[in-house]
Amino acid sequence: MKVQLTHGTSAYEVDLSRPIDISIPIRNGEQNPNCFYAPMPEFSPVRAGDFVGATAEGGAVNFFNVRINPHGNGTHTECVGHIALEKFTIRETLTQSHFLCKLVSVIPTKNEEGDKVIYRHHLEGFLEGEALKAIIVRTMPNDEDKTSRSWSGTNPTYFDAAAIRYLVENGIQHFLTDLPSVDREEDGGALAGHKAFWQYPDNTREFATITELIYAPDHIKDGLYLLNIQTISLDLDVSPSKPVLFALNALKT
Repeated sequence: MKVQLTHGTSAYEVDLSRPIDISIPIRNGEQNPNCFYAPMPEFSPVRAGDFVGATAEGGAVNFFNVRINPHGNGTHTECVGHIALEKFTIRETLTQSHFLCKLVSVIPTKNEEGDKVIYRHHLEGFLEGEALKAIIVRTMPNDEDKTSRSWSGTNPTYFDAAAIRYLVENGIQHFLTDLPSVDREEDGGALAGHKAFWQYPDNTREFATITELIYAPDHIKDGLYLLNIQTISLDLDVSPSKPVLFALNALKT
């Protein structure tokens, strides 16, 4: 199926039969990214009397329990409920799922303390005049081990709060990154980046979302895409998610 859309004065055609998945699969056991010391996912068959929910063990069907920590085990989308005292859920805040977005690649700067940080100047120029609601920030180098890396205790790259305020100033409502968090791994609970993006608690942006731990391989080029964010209707601040991109083919106007 192909659809047409406009962005500013430009018109595009999108082939919805050619999705580009930038999520990281959640697998049973150790082949997952892990952050903040979350336990690894666990898939186990239901057992009740003579019943076993695994065809490999002689059961009639596969009927598994799944234990995951969305924030720590893979690609996930979160709302302001992640940091708020009030209850906000992802199913209530993410009320739309398609957005025009820009994928950009940045090389972090090492600060005086040795941290790798993405500052405002890394992002300036990407959004002016674009009127976009979503951005995907891919960090370099872009090793494939991002799909299974143990991030816990490694002080990963993070965003300076001023860089995130720049996104807000330019109308970004949906912020995606391949990092485990927009904030420093250990920041004493400051959560400056999260608070800057959601403007919590003074001017809370209830319908804004952050998606972390995506993976966009190098063959996906920087530029404009149609983004679809797929989540589970969980009554939580977060859901495992599947962000999908669709290429935009420019039409003559």
